[in-house]
Amino acid sequence: MSNHELNKEWEAYEEIIDKFVQVIAKNMNLYGIAPSIGRLYGALYFAEEPMTLDDMRDVMAMSKTSMSTGVRALADMKMVEPAFKKGVRKDLYNSEEDWYKSFTTLFGSRWRHHTETNIDEAEEAIQELIMIKENTTDQILIAKIDKDIDRLKYAQNYYRWLMRFIQVVESGEIFKYVPRHDK
Repeated sequence: MSNHELNKEWEAYEEIIDKFVQVIAKNMNLYGIAPSIGRLYGALYFAEEPMTLDDMRDVMAMSKTSMSTGVRALADMKMVEPAFKKGVRKDLYNSEEDWYKSFTTLFGSRWRHHTETNIDEAEEAIQELIMIKENTTDQILIAKIDKDIDRLKYAQNYYRWLMRFIQVVESGEIFKYVPRHDK
């Protein structure tokens, strides 16, 4: 094969990997992760060796500050981890290769915060409605408040169920019901 044909093969290969990295970024965007951070994770995932911030900057054509912020966000989500290579003084990073673990961590942290907030907001609304109810003589308003308190309690029960679901995901117990497909 000529060098020209080999270069075309490499270009085709890189285009396929780049397309899939975009898929990873879109998927992570569903969880509120910026596409640039998703692309950074994809670059680390397909890297043959651990990467420094400089390596990432070269691949991603982004500033070192952006790379640092992105790596920190990925590390917080347990999607990248520090790596060590003898003789390399700069910080190196690897992607977390276990996507099941990454999903459970990411899903849990994102959903837990919002769900806990929703439970608290519903409780606050209930308490405020009770105060209005105790201070009014308007029977139509009292009836409306009673119905809405029931709706808010229903919402709280749903959010409490969702918290149990989040715990099942975070603990890994979910894999008893929906087994992993590792191979």
